[in-house]
Amino acid sequence: MMTIDTRIDVMNRLGRAMADPTRSKILLSLLNAPGYPAELASDLGISRTNVSNHLTCLRGCGIIVPEPEGRKTRYKIADPHLSAALLALVNVTLAVDKQVPCIDSTCTVPGCCATSTTENAS
Repeated sequence: MMTIDTRIDVMNRLGRAMADPTRSKILLSLLNAPGYPAELASDLGISRTNVSNHLTCLRGCGIIVPEPEGRKTRYKIADPHLSAALLALVNVTLAVDKQVPCIDSTCTVPGCCATSTTENAS
């Protein structure tokens, strides 16, 4: 069972991982598919050394894991549940403007503008 201290540690690790724009770009890329450092560097337009440093940080936070493939190493998000959580985070609306319709037509979140519109129509 997770204690409050364990949960705080998890939040701190995720916060540290996402606080840096380069690490955020790497995470978004790895959410699409596992990747190799050289490909990540090329795709993101940053140096291989920079990518390696950020991958080390993400590994240390427990967010990504390496998969050795011969002489190469491929990186992926450590757990499918973490991938789902990260996707949910990047899709969240941090502030809702009641005048703007919800972009998710299947949204069932209470208080969301899509549900409010449906409730007001009845």
